[in-house]
Amino acid sequence: MHRRSFFAALPALATSPALALDPLHGGDRITGAKFAGRSTVWGTQGAAATAHPLASLIGIDILRQGGSAIDAAIAINAALGFLEPIACGIGGDAYLMLWDPAQKTVVGFNGSGRSPKGMSLDYVRSKAKNGHIPSWGSISVSVPGAVDTWGQMHARYGKLKFADVLAPAIALCERGVPVAQTIAFYLNSSYRRFTNPDSGIEEVQNFLKVYAPNGRTPREGEIFRNPDLARTYRYIAENGARSFYEGQIADTIDAYFRRISGHMRKSDLIAHHGEDTTPLKTTYRGVEVLGLGANTQGLSTLQMMNILETFDLKGMGFQTTTSLHTQIEAKRLAFEDRAKFFGDPAFSNIPVETLLSKAYAQEQAAKIRQDAILPRIVPYEAPARGDTTYFTVSDKDGMMVSWIQSNYRGMGSGLIPDGLGFMLQDRGELFSLRDGSPNIYAPGKRPFHTIIPGFACKNGQPWLSFGVMGGDMQPQGQAQILVNLIDYGLGLQEAGDAPRWHHEGSSEPTGEAAEGTGTLNLESGVPLETRIGLEKLGWSIKPSPGNYGGYQAIVTQTEPLGRAYGAATEMRKDGLALAY
Repeated sequence: MHRRSFFAALPALATSPALALDPLHGGDRITGAKFAGRSTVWGTQGAAATAHPLASLIGIDILRQGGSAIDAAIAINAALGFLEPIACGIGGDAYLMLWDPAQKTVVGFNGSGRSPKGMSLDYVRSKAKNGHIPSWGSISVSVPGAVDTWGQMHARYGKLKFADVLAPAIALCERGVPVAQTIAFYLNSSYRRFTNPDSGIEEVQNFLKVYAPNGRTPREGEIFRNPDLARTYRYIAENGARSFYEGQIADTIDAYFRRISGHMRKSDLIAHHGEDTTPLKTTYRGVEVLGLGANTQGLSTLQMMNILETFDLKGMGFQTTTSLHTQIEAKRLAFEDRAKFFGDPAFSNIPVETLLSKAYAQEQAAKIRQDAILPRIVPYEAPARGDTTYFTVSDKDGMMVSWIQSNYRGMGSGLIPDGLGFMLQDRGELFSLRDGSPNIYAPGKRPFHTIIPGFACKNGQPWLSFGVMGGDMQPQGQAQILVNLIDYGLGLQEAGDAPRWHHEGSSEPTGEAAEGTGTLNLESGVPLETRIGLEKLGWSIKPSPGNYGGYQAIVTQTEPLGRAYGAATEMRKDGLALAY
């Protein structure tokens, strides 16, 4: 099997088709899977796995100070809003699942915001491009839910003072840090996108002031500061999470939208409150797999696992043509249901019980052929790429937090309210404008969401807190991680380092129809014989560097001397896993 490609050694060839079969690979490990970039880290008192080393260090520091996993998660999220602005921030939404040791169960929280109540469907349609909501500008902005999520979770599970939890992020913003490699790359991409005359963004001067004061975005290793964000964080620290929605920050956002002729108002912010949600559940070879339901896509992961459970993936072999073909077809089947049914459950009914049933999974699995691609996928007949951060934290008391937070596509809407230092999300782009869609735009409605935290239990006890970032990659990425762990016995870090596939071209909740059998993206580490086998079956294959998500995970296991936590991180990005 081909081992992991050493992309950093060949920057000039990073987008070359020849790289799909490149002869250069990383070094060989003496133990474990040879393609793994590092080993799982282990500890007994707590662990943190995030997309940036400094965020992971902050999480561990908060735990060492006596903070809970929720304290550490909030501190991490605040830090990442500064360190990784291309993926997240307080202008976006958040979802989480956590193991509550007191209740001995997994609880869920939906921290997604709604569309402005003063913006009508007719108005949105008048601003549409090619029948869809534009990716950037005020038309795509929905109420940010992240800070409310901080407040509600801290009130329930926090141990440290809220101001102390935010203090490390404030210090980073004021002091400044060198910019990491992939973050510098995506900041430059956002600069080109937002300054394009055809972007449709009402104003970009605030973006330029914060992220490109010298006429360009910071390069790798250059120190970046954000004093505006530091002041915003300090205000929230001193006045509480609700001050974001009811105080001076809300006043500034309201005035900003009036200045650019947008529709978000302080009343929309005041009305926002995230909601508790009961995770959906299924079993996969004896493991209880959990996911959040609508308005997000956690159900898709569970549907994929139900379908795959009917096949002997272990017998098919790791990274073989048959195994990957079966997984890809399961994705296509689940995603047609996703396109047809998913949306805000307050506005539509979703046949969750049927879609999640083992009987329906058997019907779906029976459609999959090993000698051909299904030419057409039909959703159940009932009576995208995004930019996201995922992190997970555990503490000495047994709490495990699976947290995902996003501004959505390309850093967000391009809009930074005057003097606040953070960008507002463009999650509203994911509404449909098609009549009859459960995800059709409406005032005060939550759009379909791609971000999903992952969680799994064994024998009624927490086992795995994990996530895979990246738009529609998330359910297919989560399924690949679970298959790697459960069917192929890979370690926690190995499961994430293994070569991935990404299928695109299924029907979408935004109204796009399926594009034939779609396009299959394969990482260069997929064995050559598997690639050839998939091409013979008829899959349209292309290499697509960077389109395979971002993984973080923590696993817990009980040892004779106590609990042990293992943590893993994404080798494709800048992150770090730490435990102590």
